Amino acid sequence: MLNLFARGHVDRLTDPVGRRLVERGVSPDTVTVAGTVGAVVCSVVLLPAGWLVLGAVLVTLFVLTDLIDGAMARVRGGTRFGAVLDSTCDRIVDGALFAALAWWALTGGAEPVAGAAALVSLVGGQIVSYVKARAESVGLTAEGGLVERAERLILGLLGAFLAGLGVPYALTVALVLLAIGTVVTLGQRILAVRRSSREVPRAG
Repeated sequence: MLNLFARGHVDRLTDPVGRRLVERGVSPDTVTVAGTVGAVVCSVVLLPAGWLVLGAVLVTLFVLTDLIDGAMARVRGGTRFGAVLDSTCDRIVDGALFAALAWWALTGGAEPVAGAAALVSLVGGQIVSYVKARAESVGLTAEGGLVERAERLILGLLGAFLAGLGVPYALTVALVLLAIGTVVTLGQRILAVRRSSREVPRAG
């Protein structure tokens, strides 16, 4: 949903950075992999150990590289391999983040509801992305939805950050809202695919 409103403003900030990196010979794929490794390491090392504020901040910084590699691809010209690599790395980061939040919530955080919601968000988010990819592979579309990747990351990381500051139930509230939104989004994607499948024969 945020993509509809923020993409133009974000591109104006990231495009100059991407252009400079390309001019210096940096590959978008290098930035993609570096950001993924950094986000995964910070997620699985810091968050389960209870370093929620530091973990949330560092994971956010590494996740932002996803905006930079996209800007670089627009300047340099993206490749099909780069597109697959980027989507794969996104799924890896999402899995590491929400698995780490579930780990903390179910152990040191002693917040079982947050842990369950994190697992629902993890699995649901992967399925939401899969539905879109699978639909596109057969010539259909499944765009949009209430909670896409940007919203998932914002809610998860903001909840972790506030919980680290001592805000009561911040992570639980954020993850429960995210779990509900993810289920709604899955339903929206399925309906979008159904609509698309009905339009294709007419277009043909």
